[in-house]
Order: sequence, then structure tokens, then C-alpha cells
Amino acid sequence: MSTVKKSLTPRVPAQKRRDVVENDEFAGFARRVIRAHGRRVATGDVEALRDLVTLSSVIDEAITDAVIGLRQFGYSWAEIGSRLGISRQAAQQRWGDRP
Repeated sequence: MSTVKKSLTPRVPAQKRRDVVENDEFAGFARRVIRAHGRRVATGDVEALRDLVTLSSVIDEAITDAVIGLRQFGYSWAEIGSRLGISRQAAQQRWGDRP
């Protein structure tokens, strides 16, 4: 039986605690699919070019949804900005006017 001192355990607020499930693998899969689509277009599938460009706006929408969800989950603009490599102010300016 092992005992862990509570003072040595990192404290994560209950509202922010969430099990991470395969995020790296899932993101890698998405990158591979998008790159494969690009290669397909490059081999002469000109009709699919518009669909590939549309993915850019879909990704922007997904990022917006993710940021809004993280804010509702209790994450600060500083936490979100640091993960994106931007300032808290830049994150708030870009996504702060969303409901």
C-alpha cells in the first residue's frame, strides 16, 4: 500500500481536471489526412482544391469552438494564450467577443 502526501501532489482545480485521451495520436491522424488530401490535389485532382482550401476555415472554426469551450471550462486567457504562443491580450482580442 503506497501513501502519497497531499502536499506533494500537484493541485489541479476540480473543474479543470480531465483525462487526456489520445490527443497527440488524434492530432497526428488529422495532420496525416490533411497532408494526404494535399498530395491528392497535387496529383491532378483540381476539383478537390476548393475543398482543401475550405479546410482552413473549418480548422479556424474548430479552434474558436475549442477556445470558447476552454473558457467555459474555466481556463484563463493567460493559460490559453500561453498554449498558443500568444499573449493573454491577443487571445482575448481574437476570441473574447464570442458568447
